[in-house]
Amino acid sequence: MTNNAARGGLLLGLGAYAMWGVLPLYFRWLGGVPALEVLAHRVVWSLALLVIVVTAMRRWTTIRAAVTARTLAMLAASALLIGTNWLIYIWAVNNHQTLAASLGYFINPLVNVALGVAVLGERLRRWQGVAIGIASVGVLAMALGAADTLWISLMLALSFGLYGLVRKTVAIDSLGGLMIETLLLAPPSLIYLMLVAQDGGGAFGGDLMLNAKLVMLGGITAAPLLMFAAAARRLPYSSLALLQYLAPTLQFIVAVAVFGEALRSLHFLVFGLIWAGCALFAWDSVRAARARR
Repeated sequence: MTNNAARGGLLLGLGAYAMWGVLPLYFRWLGGVPALEVLAHRVVWSLALLVIVVTAMRRWTTIRAAVTARTLAMLAASALLIGTNWLIYIWAVNNHQTLAASLGYFINPLVNVALGVAVLGERLRRWQGVAIGIASVGVLAMALGAADTLWISLMLALSFGLYGLVRKTVAIDSLGGLMIETLLLAPPSLIYLMLVAQDGGGAFGGDLMLNAKLVMLGGITAAPLLMFAAAARRLPYSSLALLQYLAPTLQFIVAVAVFGEALRSLHFLVFGLIWAGCALFAWDSVRAARARR
């Protein structure tokens, strides 16, 4: 791998995770559009953009060749998982629970390790086990002291972790998989938007500025996913593992500094334990990568 490729991968990865980290600001900028409607627009306008990208790259033949009955079934499952993840995340931001959402994405890398061990039969290194144990204490503390928001964190971590597991095992590349997932989510999204518009309560159509914001959801959704896919091809896994903590860190800062969500004593304990677990996990990933080299 050349230095230019690694540098390009680093910039793409930073860009993707930074966009995901400040995404709550965009959802708030939509001015209280219901979460399900935001999700539907996100799917529809992402599909429009992806059709343009796939056509420009002349990838339709490759994508069609990769689609089998098994692949389609697995992508239907991954589409359901990512749709659930997006819906819960948008709802959390709209309902002043961005802190709980950020906690979910801090837990996610540790969930990935646990799924790798339980489902894929991967070996757990000693310090990875310690990291998961420390983070688990934080989750337990959250369960005992703030059970009302724990479901948000766990659902986000589990849905995204399971999504990653499915996408890791399905035989199709990132762009093709995203295209098929979006195609599968588009029909119910379009039906929902038409029903909402028929009742005269939809957000789209009246305010030109709001219309533009909703249309831009396509680019805001697809761009970081495509940047992440490109970064993953250029960077070692250990480097990518370190970058993934950027998004929930930015979400945490946005929740406290911009949205004014209150930090309780329990939050300091829980986030302290989660951050300690994540830091230990990141250190072990770098150490293992260096040992392999």
